[in-house]
Amino acid sequence: MIEITDATKRYDGVDALAGVSLSVPSGASLGLVGTNGAGKTTLFRLLVGHETPDAGTVRVAGVDPTDGTRVRERVGYLPEDAGFQPALTGEEVLGYYADMRAVEAPQVDTLLSVVGLSDAGDRPVGGYSNGMNRRLGLAVALLGDPDVLLLDEPTAGLDPAGVDAFNRVVERVRAERDVTVVLSTHVLSEVEALCDRVAVLDDGRLRSVGTVAEVTRAAGDEVTVTAEYGDSDALASATESVRAALGDGGGDLDPDISAGERTLELAVDPDAVTDALGAVVETDPQSVGVDEPDLETAVRDAIAPGGADR
Repeated sequence: MIEITDATKRYDGVDALAGVSLSVPSGASLGLVGTNGAGKTTLFRLLVGHETPDAGTVRVAGVDPTDGTRVRERVGYLPEDAGFQPALTGEEVLGYYADMRAVEAPQVDTLLSVVGLSDAGDRPVGGYSNGMNRRLGLAVALLGDPDVLLLDEPTAGLDPAGVDAFNRVVERVRAERDVTVVLSTHVLSEVEALCDRVAVLDDGRLRSVGTVAEVTRAAGDEVTVTAEYGDSDALASATESVRAALGDGGGDLDPDISAGERTLELAVDPDAVTDALGAVVETDPQSVGVDEPDLETAVRDAIAPGGADR
């Protein structure tokens, strides 16, 4: 649904994007993350045709985004700084954009309901909260049943209740409509909740891309399994048993095993966690814990100075 090939965009001789290639399948939900200045907004501007790449190509829903009429028929866009005339009501705002896009009037009432603004449609948007304004912007983006929905920092500046309300609407839209979503955000919990794929941008370069699980695993090659025992004798016995089960004594995992005063720690490949846990549980520990790489660690590692592109 989105195909970006070697896209480069320069401003005053500086690469805002440097050879970015990215593919988003139809129906997928991609979280685009990175620090301020990483190139996220520039990438969005290319996707909606507000900018053209200096090199490379961009296609959205099979069309060149600079073809304004065709891309507006296929793409819905909620920019970070969307604002509406405060004297207009929510219905009037949505009706105005519906007229611009030649969308039938019944969609106005339907979309106000979708974003949870049915009871506020007749009120001036100047009295809306930030969260209500963002949901109204989402309704505008959904006009015409787009194939692609681009959301640029949609929950920036919202309080937790506003974030939760907005995300519930996005979840509902994804469940009910066959739409491909690209979400730009600093909030990694949103990516984990709303997206099945993630792309990490840094300094105009794509550092990591894949499913959330794939990118998370890229944060480290090992998962740590920790078990605690009642005394040193129990620990010594457990260590011997785990080594026999997983290492040279009969298994092929050969984990990195270390023991403290009462604690056994195993560093294993993510694919071996189930086997490691099984071996540890057989030794009857008092407690067992698993420490896996998370998305925050993955993003931090991807944008670390000198980090290799993945």
